[in-house]
Amino acid sequence: QVQLVESGGGLVQAGGSLRLSCAAAGRTFSTFAKGWFRQAPGKEREFVAAISGSGTGTYYADFVNGRFTISRDNANDTVYLQMNSLKPEDTAVYYCAADVTALGPTEATMKNLKSYDYWGQGTQVTVSS
Repeated sequence: QVQLVESGGGLVQAGGSLRLSCAAAGRTFSTFAKGWFRQAPGKEREFVAAISGSGTGTYYADFVNGRFTISRDNANDTVYLQMNSLKPEDTAVYYCAADVTALGPTEATMKNLKSYDYWGQGTQVTVSS
């Protein structure tokens, strides 16, 4: 079974940090663009960050404002999201996703959730004030 498995979520106070991980199982995603999205209760799923297959291209939502860093370890087929200076409004379920069909993903496609073919089950991040 092909899976993306997120981990690292939890409860943290405002100003704190968390590191999310997303590991692949069932197939390799190491050469494909990956993204992190989040969905808060009652809101639509939104783009957070994305990284190209090589890791040389990274893109962030405006609200990140330098607080988050996306990275990847292709040898272990894992992508990370380091989140610092967390705010209560960052509270959401965070999902990782892989785009395995784009021949040449662009910044626009990597920011679009419709571009992604595989999704993880999500990990809850709760930031208390």
